[in-house]
Amino acid sequence: MNARYQNKNAVVLGAGLSGTAAALLLKSNGADVTVLDSADEIKLLKSTIDNLRANGVRVITGAAADQNRDLYDLIVLSPGIDPDSHLAQNFASQKSEMMGELELGWLFCERPVIAITGTNGKTTTTELIAQMLNACSQRTIACGNIGKPLTRVVRDQSKFDVLTVEVSSFQLETIKSFRPTIAVWLNFAPDHLDRYSSVSEYRAAKLRIFENQTADDVAVVNASENVPQIRGQRVTFSAYNDQADFRLSGNTIYFQNRPVLPLVEAKLRGSHNIENLMATLATGHARGLSFEQMVPPLCRYEPQPHRCEFVRTVSGVDYVNDSKATNLDAVEKALVAQTKPVVLIAGGKDKGFDFRPLQGLVKEKARAAILIGEMAERIRQDWSEATRCELAASLPEAVERAHAIAQPGEVVLFSPGTSSFDMFKSYADRGDQFRSLVRALPK
Repeated sequence: MNARYQNKNAVVLGAGLSGTAAALLLKSNGADVTVLDSADEIKLLKSTIDNLRANGVRVITGAAADQNRDLYDLIVLSPGIDPDSHLAQNFASQKSEMMGELELGWLFCERPVIAITGTNGKTTTTELIAQMLNACSQRTIACGNIGKPLTRVVRDQSKFDVLTVEVSSFQLETIKSFRPTIAVWLNFAPDHLDRYSSVSEYRAAKLRIFENQTADDVAVVNASENVPQIRGQRVTFSAYNDQADFRLSGNTIYFQNRPVLPLVEAKLRGSHNIENLMATLATGHARGLSFEQMVPPLCRYEPQPHRCEFVRTVSGVDYVNDSKATNLDAVEKALVAQTKPVVLIAGGKDKGFDFRPLQGLVKEKARAAILIGEMAERIRQDWSEATRCELAASLPEAVERAHAIAQPGEVVLFSPGTSSFDMFKSYADRGDQFRSLVRALPK
Protein backbone atom coordinates (compact mmCIF):
# COMPACT_ATOMS: atom_id res chain seq x y z
CA MET A 1 0.00 0.00 0.00
CA ASN A 2 1.24 3.49 -0.90
CA ALA A 3 1.02 5.54 2.30
CA ARG A 4 0.95 8.74 0.25
CA TYR A 5 -2.75 8.24 -0.42
CA GLN A 6 -3.81 6.83 2.96
CA ASN A 7 -6.91 8.71 4.15
CA LYS A 8 -6.65 11.22 1.27
CA ASN A 9 -9.97 12.60 0.04
CA ALA A 10 -9.77 12.02 -3.73
CA VAL A 11 -12.12 12.67 -6.63
CA VAL A 12 -11.90 11.05 -10.06
CA LEU A 13 -13.55 12.85 -12.97
CA GLY A 14 -15.06 10.36 -15.42
CA ALA A 15 -16.55 6.91 -14.80
CA GLY A 16 -15.17 5.23 -17.91
CA LEU A 17 -12.54 2.49 -18.04
CA SER A 18 -9.64 4.75 -17.02
CA GLY A 19 -11.56 6.62 -14.35
CA THR A 20 -12.81 3.40 -12.81
CA ALA A 21 -9.30 1.92 -12.73
CA ALA A 22 -7.91 5.10 -11.14
CA ALA A 23 -10.64 5.12 -8.48
CA LEU A 24 -10.07 1.48 -7.55
CA LEU A 25 -6.29 1.98 -7.39
CA LEU A 26 -6.70 4.90 -5.00
CA LYS A 27 -9.28 3.03 -2.92
CA SER A 28 -6.98 0.00 -2.62
CA ASN A 29 -4.32 2.35 -1.25
CA GLY A 30 -6.48 3.73 1.53
CA ALA A 31 -8.00 6.83 -0.09
CA ASP A 32 -11.56 7.99 0.36
CA VAL A 33 -12.71 8.15 -3.28
CA THR A 34 -15.55 9.87 -5.14
CA VAL A 35 -16.21 9.48 -8.88
CA LEU A 36 -18.03 12.25 -10.76
CA ASP A 37 -19.47 11.82 -14.26
CA SER A 38 -21.65 14.34 -16.11
CA ALA A 39 -23.60 11.60 -17.89
CA ASP A 40 -26.88 10.46 -16.39
CA GLU A 41 -26.46 7.20 -14.50
CA ILE A 42 -28.82 5.41 -16.88
CA LYS A 43 -26.31 6.07 -19.71
CA LEU A 44 -23.39 4.57 -17.80
CA LEU A 45 -22.60 0.88 -17.49
CA LYS A 46 -24.56 -0.46 -14.52
CA SER A 47 -21.89 -3.11 -13.85
CA THR A 48 -19.24 -0.37 -13.63
CA ILE A 49 -21.23 1.74 -11.18
CA ASP A 50 -22.17 -1.32 -9.10
CA ASN A 51 -18.52 -2.42 -8.97
CA LEU A 52 -17.34 1.00 -7.80
CA ARG A 53 -19.97 1.21 -5.09
CA ALA A 54 -19.32 -2.39 -4.00
CA ASN A 55 -15.69 -1.37 -3.43
CA GLY A 56 -16.68 1.61 -1.30
CA VAL A 57 -16.36 4.30 -3.95
CA ARG A 58 -18.94 7.08 -3.90
CA VAL A 59 -20.43 7.74 -7.38
CA ILE A 60 -22.25 10.95 -8.37
CA THR A 61 -23.64 11.39 -11.88
CA GLY A 62 -25.57 13.84 -14.06
CA ALA A 63 -26.39 17.36 -12.90
CA ALA A 64 -25.31 16.59 -9.34
CA ALA A 65 -21.81 15.79 -10.61
CA ASP A 66 -21.62 19.01 -12.62
CA GLN A 67 -22.64 21.01 -9.56
CA ASN A 68 -20.26 19.28 -7.16
CA ARG A 69 -17.65 21.66 -5.80
CA ASP A 70 -16.59 19.81 -2.67
CA LEU A 71 -13.01 20.22 -1.50
CA TYR A 72 -10.70 17.29 -2.28
CA ASP A 73 -7.03 16.60 -1.54
CA LEU A 74 -6.49 15.04 -4.97
CA ILE A 75 -8.29 15.48 -8.31
CA VAL A 76 -7.73 12.90 -11.08
CA LEU A 77 -8.86 13.54 -14.66
CA SER A 78 -9.77 10.65 -16.94
CA PRO A 79 -8.35 11.10 -20.49
CA GLY A 80 -11.82 11.70 -21.90
CA ILE A 81 -12.39 14.70 -19.63
CA ASP A 82 -11.27 17.92 -21.30
CA PRO A 83 -9.40 20.09 -18.73
CA ASP A 84 -11.49 23.01 -20.04
CA SER A 85 -14.80 21.19 -19.51
CA HIS A 86 -17.35 22.46 -17.00
CA LEU A 87 -16.75 19.42 -14.79
CA ALA A 88 -12.97 19.99 -14.64
CA GLN A 89 -13.25 23.76 -14.28
CA ASN A 90 -15.28 23.30 -11.10
CA PHE A 91 -12.04 22.28 -9.41
CA ALA A 92 -9.46 24.29 -11.37
CA SER A 93 -9.43 27.10 -8.81
CA GLN A 94 -8.82 24.74 -5.90
CA LYS A 95 -5.26 24.53 -4.68
CA SER A 96 -5.56 20.75 -4.48
CA GLU A 97 -3.23 18.45 -6.43
CA MET A 98 -4.61 17.68 -9.90
CA MET A 99 -3.28 15.01 -12.28
CA GLY A 100 -4.32 12.73 -15.10
CA GLU A 101 -4.92 8.98 -14.95
CA LEU A 102 -1.65 8.24 -16.78
CA GLU A 103 0.37 10.28 -14.27
CA LEU A 104 -1.34 8.52 -11.36
CA GLY A 105 -0.48 5.12 -12.82
CA TRP A 106 3.11 6.23 -13.33
CA LEU A 107 3.45 7.21 -9.66
CA PHE A 108 2.72 3.58 -8.74
CA CYS A 109 4.86 2.12 -11.51
CA GLU A 110 7.89 0.01 -10.53
CA ARG A 111 8.70 -1.29 -14.01
CA PRO A 112 10.34 0.42 -17.02
CA VAL A 113 7.83 1.83 -19.48
CA ILE A 114 7.85 1.82 -23.28
CA ALA A 115 5.44 4.58 -24.41
CA ILE A 116 4.12 4.82 -27.96
CA THR A 117 2.41 7.84 -29.49
CA GLY A 118 1.54 9.13 -32.96
CA THR A 119 -1.55 10.21 -34.82
CA ASN A 120 -1.79 6.82 -36.55
CA GLY A 121 -0.38 3.36 -35.95
CA LYS A 122 -0.20 3.55 -32.13
CA THR A 123 -2.29 0.46 -31.50
CA THR A 124 -0.64 -1.69 -34.17
CA THR A 125 2.84 -0.74 -32.97
CA THR A 126 1.96 -1.24 -29.29
CA GLU A 127 0.63 -4.71 -30.10
CA LEU A 128 3.66 -5.50 -32.28
CA ILE A 129 6.05 -4.53 -29.50
CA ALA A 130 4.15 -6.54 -26.90
CA GLN A 131 3.96 -9.64 -29.10
CA MET A 132 7.65 -9.41 -29.94
CA LEU A 133 8.83 -8.85 -26.35
CA ASN A 134 6.73 -11.69 -24.95
CA ALA A 135 8.02 -14.04 -27.64
CA CYS A 136 11.56 -13.03 -26.66
CA SER A 137 10.95 -13.78 -22.95
CA GLN A 138 10.57 -10.15 -21.88
CA ARG A 139 7.21 -10.26 -20.13
CA THR A 140 4.96 -7.33 -21.00
CA ILE A 141 1.39 -6.25 -21.67
CA ALA A 142 -0.06 -3.86 -24.25
CA CYS A 143 -1.97 -1.33 -22.15
CA GLY A 144 -2.76 2.35 -21.59
CA ASN A 145 -4.89 3.83 -24.33
CA ILE A 146 -5.73 0.25 -25.41
CA GLY A 147 -6.71 -2.69 -23.27
CA LYS A 148 -6.26 -2.10 -19.56
CA PRO A 149 -5.46 1.40 -18.26
CA LEU A 150 -2.05 1.86 -16.65
CA THR A 151 -3.74 2.40 -13.26
CA ARG A 152 -5.15 -1.13 -13.54
CA VAL A 153 -1.95 -2.78 -14.78
CA VAL A 154 0.27 -1.40 -11.99
CA ARG A 155 -1.78 -3.36 -9.46
CA ASP A 156 -0.41 -6.58 -11.05
CA GLN A 157 2.93 -5.28 -12.30
CA SER A 158 4.95 -8.04 -10.62
CA LYS A 159 3.87 -10.25 -13.56
CA PHE A 160 5.83 -8.11 -16.02
CA ASP A 161 9.40 -7.09 -16.81
CA VAL A 162 8.40 -3.97 -18.76
CA LEU A 163 5.11 -2.20 -19.56
CA THR A 164 4.19 -1.36 -23.18
CA VAL A 165 1.90 1.66 -23.01
CA GLU A 166 0.00 3.34 -25.84
CA VAL A 167 -0.38 7.02 -24.92
CA SER A 168 -2.67 9.59 -26.49
CA SER A 169 -2.43 13.37 -26.51
CA PHE A 170 -5.34 13.45 -24.05
CA GLN A 171 -3.28 11.40 -21.58
CA LEU A 172 -0.07 13.37 -22.15
CA GLU A 173 -1.81 16.73 -21.56
CA THR A 174 -1.77 16.22 -17.81
CA ILE A 175 1.56 14.49 -17.10
CA LYS A 176 4.06 15.90 -14.62
CA SER A 177 6.73 13.26 -14.01
CA PHE A 178 5.79 10.48 -16.48
CA ARG A 179 9.10 9.28 -17.96
CA PRO A 180 9.24 6.37 -20.42
CA THR A 181 12.56 4.55 -20.70
CA ILE A 182 11.78 4.22 -24.42
CA ALA A 183 9.51 6.81 -26.08
CA VAL A 184 8.26 6.07 -29.60
CA TRP A 185 7.08 8.88 -31.92
CA LEU A 186 5.46 7.32 -34.99
CA ASN A 187 4.05 10.26 -36.96
CA PHE A 188 1.97 13.41 -36.69
CA ALA A 189 -1.02 14.72 -38.63
CA PRO A 190 -3.87 17.14 -37.79
CA ASP A 191 -6.53 15.60 -35.56
CA HIS A 192 -8.73 16.28 -32.53
CA LEU A 193 -9.40 19.89 -33.46
CA ASP A 194 -12.71 19.52 -31.64
CA ARG A 195 -10.60 19.42 -28.44
CA TYR A 196 -7.59 21.59 -29.32
CA SER A 197 -7.66 25.20 -30.47
CA SER A 198 -4.94 24.58 -33.07
CA VAL A 199 -2.80 21.89 -34.67
CA SER A 200 0.22 23.26 -32.80
CA GLU A 201 -1.55 22.80 -29.45
CA TYR A 202 -2.33 19.18 -30.34
CA ARG A 203 1.29 18.61 -31.41
CA ALA A 204 2.63 20.18 -28.23
CA ALA A 205 0.54 17.79 -26.14
CA LYS A 206 1.96 14.76 -27.96
CA LEU A 207 5.55 16.03 -27.75
CA ARG A 208 5.31 15.89 -23.96
CA ILE A 209 6.13 12.17 -24.27
CA PHE A 210 9.81 13.26 -24.36
CA GLU A 211 9.52 15.92 -21.65
CA ASN A 212 11.02 14.03 -18.71
CA GLN A 213 13.44 11.76 -20.54
CA THR A 214 17.15 11.92 -19.72
CA ALA A 215 20.28 10.97 -21.64
CA ASP A 216 19.90 7.44 -20.24
CA ASP A 217 16.58 6.98 -22.09
CA VAL A 218 15.88 6.22 -25.76
CA ALA A 219 13.69 8.17 -28.20
CA VAL A 220 12.59 6.19 -31.26
CA VAL A 221 11.63 8.84 -33.81
CA ASN A 222 10.32 8.89 -37.37
CA ALA A 223 13.15 10.50 -39.36
CA SER A 224 10.63 12.23 -41.64
CA GLU A 225 9.23 14.16 -38.67
CA ASN A 226 10.55 17.51 -37.48
CA VAL A 227 10.87 16.56 -33.82
CA PRO A 228 12.69 19.21 -31.74
CA GLN A 229 15.80 18.68 -29.64
CA ILE A 230 15.23 15.94 -27.07
CA ARG A 231 17.43 14.57 -24.29
CA GLY A 232 16.94 10.86 -24.99
CA GLN A 233 19.28 8.88 -27.27
CA ARG A 234 17.63 9.26 -30.69
CA VAL A 235 17.13 6.20 -32.91
CA THR A 236 15.45 6.98 -36.24
CA PHE A 237 13.36 5.05 -38.75
CA SER A 238 11.67 5.90 -42.06
CA ALA A 239 10.36 4.18 -45.17
CA TYR A 240 11.28 7.33 -47.14
CA ASN A 241 14.54 8.67 -45.64
CA ASP A 242 17.71 6.76 -46.58
CA GLN A 243 19.62 8.45 -43.73
CA ALA A 244 17.48 6.84 -41.00
CA ASP A 245 18.94 4.14 -38.75
CA PHE A 246 16.13 1.80 -39.84
CA ARG A 247 15.37 2.33 -43.53
CA LEU A 248 13.74 0.63 -46.50
CA SER A 249 15.74 -0.63 -49.47
CA GLY A 250 13.86 -2.58 -52.11
CA ASN A 251 11.57 -4.90 -50.22
CA THR A 252 13.74 -5.21 -47.11
CA ILE A 253 14.11 -3.29 -43.85
CA TYR A 254 17.73 -2.42 -43.11
CA PHE A 255 19.40 -1.38 -39.87
CA GLN A 256 22.18 0.89 -41.02
CA ASN A 257 23.82 -1.32 -43.70
CA ARG A 258 22.47 -4.64 -42.49
CA PRO A 259 19.34 -6.30 -43.95
CA VAL A 260 17.16 -7.41 -41.03
CA LEU A 261 13.60 -8.09 -42.21
CA PRO A 262 12.50 -9.18 -45.73
CA LEU A 263 8.95 -7.78 -46.03
CA VAL A 264 7.79 -10.73 -48.09
CA GLU A 265 7.92 -12.75 -44.86
CA ALA A 266 5.64 -10.33 -42.94
CA LYS A 267 1.84 -10.27 -43.05
CA LEU A 268 1.54 -6.51 -42.67
CA ARG A 269 1.30 -4.43 -45.85
CA GLY A 270 1.59 -0.74 -46.76
CA SER A 271 4.29 1.85 -46.07
CA HIS A 272 2.64 2.88 -42.79
CA ASN A 273 2.91 -0.69 -41.49
CA ILE A 274 6.52 -0.92 -42.69
CA GLU A 275 7.27 2.04 -40.43
CA ASN A 276 5.38 0.38 -37.57
CA LEU A 277 7.64 -2.66 -38.01
CA MET A 278 10.72 -0.41 -38.07
CA ALA A 279 9.69 1.33 -34.85
CA THR A 280 9.15 -2.06 -33.22
CA LEU A 281 12.58 -3.32 -34.31
CA ALA A 282 14.15 -0.12 -32.97
CA THR A 283 12.41 -0.63 -29.64
CA GLY A 284 13.55 -4.24 -29.36
CA HIS A 285 17.09 -3.22 -30.30
CA ALA A 286 17.03 -0.67 -27.48
CA ARG A 287 15.89 -3.47 -25.16
CA GLY A 288 18.99 -5.50 -26.12
CA LEU A 289 17.28 -8.04 -28.40
CA SER A 290 18.91 -9.44 -31.51
CA PHE A 291 17.26 -9.22 -34.92
CA GLU A 292 17.31 -13.03 -35.10
CA GLN A 293 15.10 -13.06 -31.99
CA MET A 294 12.76 -10.27 -33.09
CA VAL A 295 11.96 -11.08 -36.72
CA PRO A 296 10.01 -14.37 -36.35
CA PRO A 297 7.33 -13.02 -33.96
CA LEU A 298 6.96 -9.86 -36.04
CA CYS A 299 6.37 -11.93 -39.18
CA ARG A 300 3.67 -13.91 -37.36
CA TYR A 301 1.70 -10.78 -36.40
CA GLU A 302 -1.76 -10.70 -37.99
CA PRO A 303 -3.39 -7.36 -38.94
CA GLN A 304 -6.11 -6.45 -36.44
CA PRO A 305 -9.79 -5.81 -37.31
CA HIS A 306 -10.83 -2.40 -38.67
CA ARG A 307 -7.37 -1.56 -40.06
CA CYS A 308 -7.54 -2.10 -43.84
CA GLU A 309 -9.20 -5.42 -43.01
CA PHE A 310 -10.24 -7.42 -46.07
CA VAL A 311 -13.86 -8.53 -45.56
CA ARG A 312 -14.84 -10.42 -48.74
CA THR A 313 -15.03 -10.26 -52.53
CA VAL A 314 -18.51 -9.88 -54.04
CA SER A 315 -18.97 -10.13 -57.83
CA GLY A 316 -15.30 -9.27 -58.39
CA VAL A 317 -15.34 -6.30 -55.96
CA ASP A 318 -13.15 -6.35 -52.84
CA TYR A 319 -14.60 -4.85 -49.64
CA VAL A 320 -12.13 -3.41 -47.10
CA ASN A 321 -12.98 -2.28 -43.56
CA ASP A 322 -10.75 0.60 -42.41
CA SER A 323 -13.08 1.95 -39.71
CA LYS A 324 -10.03 2.70 -37.50
CA ALA A 325 -9.28 5.61 -39.87
CA THR A 326 -10.45 8.49 -37.68
CA ASN A 327 -8.40 11.27 -39.31
CA LEU A 328 -7.19 12.39 -42.73
CA ASP A 329 -3.73 10.89 -42.43
CA ALA A 330 -5.22 7.42 -41.91
CA VAL A 331 -7.44 7.78 -44.99
CA GLU A 332 -4.45 8.94 -46.99
CA LYS A 333 -2.45 5.85 -46.00
CA ALA A 334 -5.39 3.56 -46.80
CA LEU A 335 -5.88 5.13 -50.24
CA VAL A 336 -2.18 5.02 -51.06
CA ALA A 337 -2.13 1.29 -50.20
CA GLN A 338 -4.86 0.49 -52.77
CA THR A 339 -3.80 -0.82 -56.18
CA LYS A 340 -7.33 -0.95 -57.66
CA PRO A 341 -9.87 1.82 -58.42
CA VAL A 342 -11.71 2.77 -55.23
CA VAL A 343 -15.30 3.43 -54.28
CA LEU A 344 -14.72 5.24 -50.99
CA ILE A 345 -17.19 5.41 -48.09
CA ALA A 346 -16.19 8.27 -45.77
CA GLY A 347 -17.60 10.70 -43.20
CA GLY A 348 -18.72 10.87 -39.60
CA LYS A 349 -18.40 13.26 -36.66
CA ASP A 350 -17.31 16.84 -37.30
CA LYS A 351 -13.88 17.13 -35.62
CA GLY A 352 -13.13 20.64 -36.83
CA PHE A 353 -10.95 19.98 -39.90
CA ASP A 354 -11.72 19.95 -43.63
CA PHE A 355 -11.04 17.24 -46.20
CA ARG A 356 -9.55 19.48 -48.92
CA PRO A 357 -5.97 18.24 -48.39
CA LEU A 358 -7.04 14.86 -49.83
CA GLN A 359 -8.50 16.28 -53.06
CA GLY A 360 -5.55 15.29 -55.24
CA LEU A 361 -5.29 11.75 -53.87
CA VAL A 362 -9.05 11.23 -54.05
CA LYS A 363 -9.02 12.35 -57.69
CA GLU A 364 -6.22 9.87 -58.40
CA LYS A 365 -7.55 6.87 -56.47
CA ALA A 366 -11.34 7.16 -55.99
CA ARG A 367 -13.78 6.75 -58.85
CA ALA A 368 -16.62 7.67 -56.47
CA ALA A 369 -17.22 8.64 -52.84
CA ILE A 370 -20.28 7.80 -50.73
CA LEU A 371 -20.47 10.21 -47.80
CA ILE A 372 -22.19 9.76 -44.43
CA GLY A 373 -22.59 11.47 -41.05
CA GLU A 374 -22.23 15.05 -39.83
CA MET A 375 -19.37 15.73 -42.24
CA ALA A 376 -21.05 14.42 -45.40
CA GLU A 377 -22.05 17.73 -46.98
CA ARG A 378 -18.77 19.44 -46.07
CA ILE A 379 -16.75 16.59 -47.59
CA ARG A 380 -18.85 16.76 -50.75
CA GLN A 381 -18.00 20.45 -51.04
CA ASP A 382 -14.30 19.65 -50.59
CA TRP A 383 -14.26 16.74 -53.06
CA SER A 384 -16.91 17.62 -55.63
CA GLU A 385 -14.29 18.56 -58.22
CA ALA A 386 -12.15 15.51 -57.47
CA THR A 387 -14.63 12.66 -57.87
CA ARG A 388 -18.29 11.71 -58.08
CA CYS A 389 -19.83 12.30 -54.62
CA GLU A 390 -23.11 10.97 -53.24
CA LEU A 391 -24.68 11.43 -49.80
CA ALA A 392 -26.14 8.51 -47.85
CA ALA A 393 -28.35 8.86 -44.78
CA SER A 394 -26.94 5.75 -43.10
CA LEU A 395 -24.19 3.17 -43.36
CA PRO A 396 -26.57 0.51 -44.75
CA GLU A 397 -27.58 2.93 -47.50
CA ALA A 398 -23.91 3.75 -48.18
CA VAL A 399 -23.01 0.06 -48.55
CA GLU A 400 -26.03 -0.48 -50.81
CA ARG A 401 -25.01 2.43 -53.05
CA ALA A 402 -21.38 1.33 -53.14
CA HIS A 403 -22.49 -2.18 -54.11
CA ALA A 404 -24.53 -0.73 -56.98
CA ILE A 405 -21.71 1.54 -58.21
CA ALA A 406 -18.63 -0.68 -57.85
CA GLN A 407 -17.47 -2.67 -60.86
CA PRO A 408 -15.48 -5.92 -61.02
CA GLY A 409 -11.80 -5.25 -60.37
CA GLU A 410 -12.50 -2.35 -57.96
CA VAL A 411 -12.43 -2.05 -54.19
CA VAL A 412 -15.03 -0.60 -51.83
CA LEU A 413 -12.97 1.03 -49.08
CA PHE A 414 -14.69 2.05 -45.84
CA SER A 415 -12.25 4.63 -44.46
CA PRO A 416 -14.29 7.33 -42.67
CA GLY A 417 -11.51 9.82 -41.89
CA THR A 418 -13.14 11.03 -38.69
CA SER A 419 -14.70 9.81 -35.44
CA SER A 420 -17.75 7.61 -35.21
CA PHE A 421 -19.66 9.13 -32.32
CA ASP A 422 -22.29 10.91 -34.39
CA MET A 423 -23.79 7.58 -35.47
CA PHE A 424 -22.00 4.73 -33.65
CA LYS A 425 -20.71 3.70 -30.22
CA SER A 426 -17.10 3.48 -31.42
CA TYR A 427 -14.95 2.87 -34.49
CA ALA A 428 -15.16 -0.86 -33.66
CA ASP A 429 -18.98 -0.76 -33.61
CA ARG A 430 -18.88 1.13 -36.91
CA GLY A 431 -16.53 -1.43 -38.46
CA ASP A 432 -18.51 -4.37 -37.12
CA GLN A 433 -21.67 -2.98 -38.71
CA PHE A 434 -19.88 -2.46 -42.04
CA ARG A 435 -18.54 -6.02 -41.96
CA SER A 436 -22.01 -7.43 -41.22
CA LEU A 437 -23.57 -5.41 -44.05
CA VAL A 438 -20.94 -6.61 -46.52
CA ARG A 439 -21.34 -10.23 -45.47
CA ALA A 440 -25.08 -9.91 -46.06
CA LEU A 441 -24.64 -8.74 -49.66
CA PRO A 442 -25.89 -11.20 -52.30
CA LYS A 443 -23.18 -12.96 -54.28
